[in-house]
Amino acid sequence: MKETSPVFGADDRVLTEENRYTDPSGSNERSLTQGLCCPNCGSTRLYRGGFRYLENGEAVQRWLCRDCGFRFSQPRPLQEKPNCPINTANAIVSNRQVCDLAEESKNLTEVTRQETAQREGTVSAEFDYAWQLKKRGLAETTVICYANIIKQLRRMGADLFNPETVKDLVAKQESWSQGRKGNVIKAYALWLTMHGLKWEPPKYKPVQKIPFLPTESEIDALIAGSSQKMGTFMQLLKETGARCGEAYKLQWTDIDSENNTARITPEKGSLPRMFKLSNKLVAMINRLPRTSQRVFTYTSMYNLRKSFSRQRKRIAAKLGNPRLLQIHFHTLRHWRATMEYHRTRDILHVMNFLGHRNIKTTLRYTQLVAFADDDYTCKVADNIEQAKQLIESGFDYITDIDGHRLFRKRK
Repeated sequence: MKETSPVFGADDRVLTEENRYTDPSGSNERSLTQGLCCPNCGSTRLYRGGFRYLENGEAVQRWLCRDCGFRFSQPRPLQEKPNCPINTANAIVSNRQVCDLAEESKNLTEVTRQETAQREGTVSAEFDYAWQLKKRGLAETTVICYANIIKQLRRMGADLFNPETVKDLVAKQESWSQGRKGNVIKAYALWLTMHGLKWEPPKYKPVQKIPFLPTESEIDALIAGSSQKMGTFMQLLKETGARCGEAYKLQWTDIDSENNTARITPEKGSLPRMFKLSNKLVAMINRLPRTSQRVFTYTSMYNLRKSFSRQRKRIAAKLGNPRLLQIHFHTLRHWRATMEYHRTRDILHVMNFLGHRNIKTTLRYTQLVAFADDDYTCKVADNIEQAKQLIESGFDYITDIDGHRLFRKRK
């Protein structure tokens, strides 16, 4: 693994020759894989599992085998294993051995089994939960979100096999919104189902709020201040109202540069759509490097969102406009749906534009914002070329005065 998976966290890294650490006891820095393998299966694919502290205060590194799940401590010194591919003569010296038969030591195999039964929130259990969600056909973003929720509950001290402790913990989180608590309950309900347990879930009903709608000038300022790839991604969301996951999966074969169209592959049960793109957006897309089948070559949606968050924070501070911090990818979908409804006054058109199958879903996106009559940007075209550019920029033709064509667009 070249990068840390958001499901497992920063401490659950696969050990490689490049990963090094310093023993808290003061020993010199050594390569993690030199002379170290699983005592159970001989594998060198290991996770760091924190430290075990002795009575004298000395810290002993603990490991988790990635192949067989065996948990063990740093040995003293390692003996040759017939199935271990590494010469264990150069093992790191510690004051404890895995299977030491002294009275003060316990059989680590038995301890491992007990901890696996009592602490289901370990790396292996979280991975099994995430894999079960994946097999159910849930989206990658949902799998990551739910797995992180289970991990957070475990870290906050909840006993995941005791639903009452989870209920108490969730009820005490005053900083969590009703929607957040509802998502936690959904994730935990799936956890109990996968372990054959039942419970009476609490009911948290999300509070319906009118979404934040920025002005078009604020959206354009955010796009202009972003990187080339991020700016193109946001311009696509602005013009099409697509979900970020749909835009993320856009491939070069979905783009028709001659007709300025793009095919959107739907998600969440929506309908497939075809959009007409502006010349500006097509030019921005064509300037991107073609190093992959996908147009936007982010390694994951997680990295895409993190990159956007960093750039948005920088632009908001530079422009001195904290309103930009309220803009998310889905905000552009709300904005586009609202503008499309005010332009056409046709709710069925907006429903098809967004790819919804149920008109009730569309009604949540079309907020009846009362625009003032003077909330327009007006332009004058003296020739056909200027009129063409204004229309491509979203301006609507109004009338002719003294041989000049007047156009306007909502701010």
